[in-house]
Amino acid sequence: MKEEESGPQNRELYALLHISPEASDEEIRKAYRQWAQIYHPDKYQALEMKEIATENFQRICEAYEILSDETKRQIYDIYGMEGINSGLELGTKLNKAEEIKEELERLRRQKELQKVAAHLRPSGSIMANLSLPQFLEGDGIMKGMAMASEVQSQISKNNAVAIGGNLAVNGNAGGGAASIVFRHQMSSVSSIEFMGSMGLRALLGVQTTRHISVHSTATMGLAMSLRDGSVNLSNTWTRQLSDTAHGNIHLSLGPESSIAVGWQRKEQKRSASGEIKLGTGSFGATANYTHRFSTKSHGRIAARIGSTALELELGGGRKISEFSTIRMLYTVGIQGIFWKFELHRGGQKLIVPVLLSRHLNPIFATGAFVVPTSLYFVLKRFVVKPFYLKREKQKASENMDKTLVQVQEARTAAKKAQQLLQNVANRKRSRQLETGGLVVTKALYGSRKALKNRNQIEEVKDEVASQIIDVTLPLNFLVSDSGKLKLHEGVKKSGIMGFCDPCPGESKQLYVEYTFDGNNFEVIVDDLDELLIPQESHRI
Repeated sequence: MKEEESGPQNRELYALLHISPEASDEEIRKAYRQWAQIYHPDKYQALEMKEIATENFQRICEAYEILSDETKRQIYDIYGMEGINSGLELGTKLNKAEEIKEELERLRRQKELQKVAAHLRPSGSIMANLSLPQFLEGDGIMKGMAMASEVQSQISKNNAVAIGGNLAVNGNAGGGAASIVFRHQMSSVSSIEFMGSMGLRALLGVQTTRHISVHSTATMGLAMSLRDGSVNLSNTWTRQLSDTAHGNIHLSLGPESSIAVGWQRKEQKRSASGEIKLGTGSFGATANYTHRFSTKSHGRIAARIGSTALELELGGGRKISEFSTIRMLYTVGIQGIFWKFELHRGGQKLIVPVLLSRHLNPIFATGAFVVPTSLYFVLKRFVVKPFYLKREKQKASENMDKTLVQVQEARTAAKKAQQLLQNVANRKRSRQLETGGLVVTKALYGSRKALKNRNQIEEVKDEVASQIIDVTLPLNFLVSDSGKLKLHEGVKKSGIMGFCDPCPGESKQLYVEYTFDGNNFEVIVDDLDELLIPQESHRI
């Protein structure tokens, strides 16, 4: 399980001073004075200890400087250290959380626009139509080919341009077209597009879109053919039906007038859509359903019926990397029986439809479905899955190598911080032992998975121990004179003085064994959960 590495939950400054995110100004000052007494460099004579104290004293001062300033604290609570380091103009004109948030969002948008303006967004597709019957007849396997490409660029805050083109060859015939679209954002709720195309579909057009309400959008378009002068008028209304569903009505008036009603629903595990279209010379209906078995694989079923089509499609896909997805689809229809292979990578697509038969023979259709499906599962079980697991293991190893230096430095800093806490922690522990109070005998912080195997640490299992840090000493230091220990809710424990994050990106927990009043206790809590000990429910 991955963790969010930013946002308001990452409140390490509160953990550093060991205070609640709701702490008052007086509590912040009191915590600062207590930690400053521990880490003030003037207390230490040895050069090494003075350097350790200086490093941690600077951290304490930085935390106090931010949390004691009302405006800086508001920024930190909203956006963490990103807000502090973002270049916000602090002062009287930014004295409310809403104003701070608005200003930071403005800076974010400005940076994003600069980033977008500096990069073009290309997209394209290549489709190669293969025909097995044509190949068996001796005419070659390639039936046709089509290519399309488009480049979009945000030329200013409110203006964008897209230039595209396509080429298609089918048998002995072919052609192409080039197009350009200019989009202008007139306001936060409306935009307008001007488009032109030359080639097979030479036309000029204009389209405007407006958000009528929070849940409704209307689009109106006008296009004129440069070949015969015909005009086509289109209107589309879209309505948000729920958090996961929306519907639309599309009306087209021209040489081929039609009206279409559609519906789409998208949830975390499944999505579905459907459309019914009635035209002056045709009608049709389509429906499809996609089920996501995991974040990396999905299955799909679709159907299309109409005056010129009758088609059923089955298949699925799998994400093979962060940017790439492969799909295999099986289609049966009046045009024949097809296999279709697709590779999607970024904005690029490679599509290969293979015509297996022009005739709908039930036995052949069943075999064409069963054979590749069985082959797919065999390949998945013995080829794809082992390769995928090997690559995931390699990626995890590479990520570990990248963070190894960072973790080692954090461990060293935590160990140094613990050195300065040791004397006070030992005195507190001795006083608690004398009175039968609270004594932490063992405390481990780190990977949730590694803590399940925590007993193996004594057996020097490097892969387990490397994801856990011993925090027994800092927890004994935090025990109050009244014999209680509290870690605040909503604060990552890696920010506590003497702690560190031994496994960045992994879900973490804290495991504690302690004694109180002659009895043994143990407890394990998630990283952001509150810990309050002693409690009778922790008794072993």
